[in-house]
Amino acid sequence: MLNILPSKQSQAAGEGGAWVHYLGHRAWTCYNKGYTWVHGYHLHSANEYRVVSMEITIVKTDIQITQYAGCFVSVASCSGLSPKHVVDVAPGVIDEDYGSSIGVVLFNFGKGKFEVKNDDHMAQHICEWVYYPEIEEVQGFSDAKQGSKGFGSTGKN
Repeated sequence: MLNILPSKQSQAAGEGGAWVHYLGHRAWTCYNKGYTWVHGYHLHSANEYRVVSMEITIVKTDIQITQYAGCFVSVASCSGLSPKHVVDVAPGVIDEDYGSSIGVVLFNFGKGKFEVKNDDHMAQHICEWVYYPEIEEVQGFSDAKQGSKGFGSTGKN
């Protein structure tokens, strides 16, 4: 197991960090931040894939992560993947008790096939804190400022 520290101000893994385990022969560069101020860690493909037009593929990363209690991981798209290739990453949440290999769900909305090479940067992993509010049932709510018409009712779009 390797200890990953989200930033220079992070605590040790047992006090607020995360652990990562490589299931294959992955190099350290396969799970990193591009540079200091990037919020997400890179997730790379562990294999080669062909994503056919209008199809979905799960790209394996061959890594497992464990988060500190009170955290979860958000899997998000890379900024260049969609505009350059018309490929999108399905957003995902990895709970703190998830222990299997991380997979990235890719959607190919392009007209041609999309080739995923070994070690391609496919997505990013963002560590986030969770807040669990006390839930109380109420009989109703007062009128909202935008009225009772609901989603899309402001007429601005």
